[in-house]
Amino acid sequence: MKQRSVLVVLFEGVQSLDVSGPAEVFAGASRFPGVSYELRTASLDGAPVRCSSGLTLVPDGTLADTPAPDLLLVPRGAGTRTPDPELVDWLRAHGPRARQLVSVCTGALLLAAAGQLDGHRVTTHWSVCETLARTYPAVRVDPDPIFVRDGRLATSAGVTAGIDLALALVEEEHGRDVALTVARHLVVFLRRPGNQAQFSAQLSAQTAVRAPLRGVQHWITEHPDADLSVEALAARAGLSPRHFARAFTAETGLTPGRYVERVRLEQARRLLEDTADGVVGISRASGYGTPEAMRRAFVKALGTAPAEYRRRFRSHPV
Repeated sequence: MKQRSVLVVLFEGVQSLDVSGPAEVFAGASRFPGVSYELRTASLDGAPVRCSSGLTLVPDGTLADTPAPDLLLVPRGAGTRTPDPELVDWLRAHGPRARQLVSVCTGALLLAAAGQLDGHRVTTHWSVCETLARTYPAVRVDPDPIFVRDGRLATSAGVTAGIDLALALVEEEHGRDVALTVARHLVVFLRRPGNQAQFSAQLSAQTAVRAPLRGVQHWITEHPDADLSVEALAARAGLSPRHFARAFTAETGLTPGRYVERVRLEQARRLLEDTADGVVGISRASGYGTPEAMRRAFVKALGTAPAEYRRRFRSHPV
């Protein structure tokens, strides 16, 4: 049995769930025969740190006295916005020594400051993606996925995405059965696909102020296979097509056509991931009409065909 060492970096204002979420995944996996993750936490001086929630975490030791780990994890927290130069220097020197380098949420800002993300495709919390891209132009920021793997580097979005990423790492190392059992004990999905959007179609758009437009939004979500042309939606809202299109775009931030595209793609992805339905049935249920139309939409939006998407991200054997 090969033991994998995991080091979680602690600092003032750290997000406690970014520490405990992945830690519980690795600890759960270690209950299986032949699986062992040795988890350690460390701060610069080894002193207790106060989390953003007010909880206090006591590190196992100092960063200076901690051996190079197999997996180095940097969580989010207030300390990522105004990074301690000494911590940045430590990450610059020790980051390259880890077999895997992982960040949760805004922990990516610390790794970027240490030069560990240059030339890599990464993600982080949606609220700081623009800041990360602007401040560190050598980093290729993808604001959509919940986590991104790029070689030995793995970055994730918000708190729960850190759990998704940890489960993906366990599955990669020890197989689906181990990861599935851990996920069941934690009462979470086995794992959401890494390229799943940080927001659903509904959340990525604004909610319309006027009730008729909100009603249309809900109708689109519940009936992706219906006639969702501007004319049909305008009639449902009791507006002229031109007035409807203008008002919908102003209040949601998306044109009706773009909103419909996102809802249909989300529906098709969910059915491919969670059901054994055939591609023909899914294309009809999602409003595409034909498998070819769905394939074109997938290639345009995700760079992959539906069959390949299902092979990579289905939640159970089909």
